[in-house]
Amino acid sequence: MARIFDMLGASQPFDSTHRYTTSWILPPLLLAIFRLIISIYIFTTIFFIFGWNGAHRSPEQSRASFSFFTNLGYWGLGFYFLFSFLHTFSYARTGKSWLQRWPRVLQVAHIIFYTTVVTFPILVTAVFWALLYNGTWFPTEFQGWSNISQHALNTVFAAFEIFLTRTSPPPPAHLLFLVILLALYLALAYLTHVTAGFYPYSFLDPNKGSGKLAGYILGILAAACVIFGIVWGIIWIRRWLTEAKMGMNGQFTKHMNVRDEEMMEMTSERIK
Repeated sequence: MARIFDMLGASQPFDSTHRYTTSWILPPLLLAIFRLIISIYIFTTIFFIFGWNGAHRSPEQSRASFSFFTNLGYWGLGFYFLFSFLHTFSYARTGKSWLQRWPRVLQVAHIIFYTTVVTFPILVTAVFWALLYNGTWFPTEFQGWSNISQHALNTVFAAFEIFLTRTSPPPPAHLLFLVILLALYLALAYLTHVTAGFYPYSFLDPNKGSGKLAGYILGILAAACVIFGIVWGIIWIRRWLTEAKMGMNGQFTKHMNVRDEEMMEMTSERIK
């Protein structure tokens, strides 16, 4: 089991150089604040949409939202930034994050969670604007704002984690979990049709042609894999550029101990 945890990125001691709770440019406390602001914005958006639907006598849209990959991913973004804020804030205050104190299986879960956060929002944005958007701008300001928040700003939030933190490229084994999650969503989509009578996305309707359906499914799967590879490369370049070339090894808490400093020096040498 220990080898599996190592393969998934949770080697021990876990996150000894605090990559999940620090930035190469932002102080830890400021990074925590930005993560909290993003989380608050996401949850405010979700509950404002729920309130809007209720006020306009369409609460069924709120219930149906839990069948859409976009909405599920947006909930995931909100919770990721909330927990990342808690981990980063605890690190800024004490020099050791809550994440480092968690059981190893939860550490693995957080790392995989991070991988989904830097991959799926980009996939959602690409699929929406390339396949689902009809080219006509939304008829109301509310629809425009809600769609921009969920289908554009989601990628901005993912970019924040990609470009401004000190994370390392996600382990290649995480790609398997992305495929599993996409497969589970596909099962949920067809379960929705059975239980609620509609397909969350029209291209999932097999009555429009099984060949076309298979093409969409395989195409989205391939896009997810390509996005994972591109994001992996961007993170690697960011880490190499900021640390090996620019010498910006990170902004750390004043509570660093001698062991932390030694680990940082060893890591910096490996990257160079």
